[in-house]
Amino acid sequence: MKRTYIIAVVLVAVVAGWFLWPKGPTGNRQDMGGKPEVSVVTMKTEPVVLTKDLPGRTSAFRVAEIRPQVSGIITRRFFEEGSMVKQGQQLYQIDSAPYLAALNSARANLNKAEANVKSIEAKASRYGELVKIGGISKQEFDDATASLAQAHADVAIAKAEVSTAKINLDYTKVMAPISGRIGETKVTEGALVNANQSVALAVVQQLDSIYVDVSQSSAEMIQLRRIQQDQKVRNSADTAASVQLLVDGKPFGEPGKLKFSDVTVNPTTGTVLLRLLFPNVNHEILPGMFVHARLEQWKDDQAILVSQKSVTRQADGSVSVWVVGTDGKVNPRPITVSEIVGDKWIVSNGLKAGEKVVLEGIMKIQPGMAVKSVEAGNKPIPAK
Repeated sequence: MKRTYIIAVVLVAVVAGWFLWPKGPTGNRQDMGGKPEVSVVTMKTEPVVLTKDLPGRTSAFRVAEIRPQVSGIITRRFFEEGSMVKQGQQLYQIDSAPYLAALNSARANLNKAEANVKSIEAKASRYGELVKIGGISKQEFDDATASLAQAHADVAIAKAEVSTAKINLDYTKVMAPISGRIGETKVTEGALVNANQSVALAVVQQLDSIYVDVSQSSAEMIQLRRIQQDQKVRNSADTAASVQLLVDGKPFGEPGKLKFSDVTVNPTTGTVLLRLLFPNVNHEILPGMFVHARLEQWKDDQAILVSQKSVTRQADGSVSVWVVGTDGKVNPRPITVSEIVGDKWIVSNGLKAGEKVVLEGIMKIQPGMAVKSVEAGNKPIPAK
């Protein structure tokens, strides 16, 4: 009997101690008023820029294939393969002797034609006086006048032949049409080349700027155009969507420009070829390299973002968050999200700045329940 009494006293003491023992800080379960404590985040607008990395190949800003415009034997080469050449610099010399002879012959024909004009002019002048006094017939005077006109035409033809011969002689000096880096030469001294041949003697590529060709869906390309037009309207300036070159996954060099010229839609894939232009001052990027380009897809200076931890996705695909109202009560709110930025969703509909969204403590709340909200980051440290 005494043992039973002792056991009963111990049980009463344990139960009383459990009720009377301090439960720790209010953050562990609930406050003295019975309100669960939840961590909340107050929504605010912030600038957001969405980007997309697209693979592509580099190509030179300008490319010139060097071809001869006259036929002949290459007598000299004036450049080192792989070196920089300037516009107007001589690259090859074609044997000029035949073209110099043709020029001299054309000049001789011109002198002959001009001498003939002088003779016929004198004859036509005399006939003009004689026809007035009846010394010659009108027909003879007309023939002399026609011969003078033909002589002038022969002079014009001879001058054209001189110009052609001079042009051909100048073409024996093969010049660089653009400034840039010249590659491998396909011919050496002694090689026979033909006018406008299909095989280029060498190729000059301008590398101060570099193109990157990437493919993107036609819908996204249209969106990029709209972004660019909207930015032009807002800024009253030629503001293009930002693009950044990535080499081995890391940003390289200065931002480039997005070019919409020469865009065609691939009917099979529905993509378009976009051409991006990047500065390449030190010529580190070479044509044919595989790189990535980071394009600005979308920009909003007044975006609302919500943490993924706050978002609850239902079986039907709908999305909702718990919002603490001005009355301190919490209720679910359906929202529409679009894109992921880091660990957050961009909210396109359903939330506005100033509203409080539950971040932690979702498991202990129910619709319409009054809660004690603590701003995330300002939660009190539990007592030890």
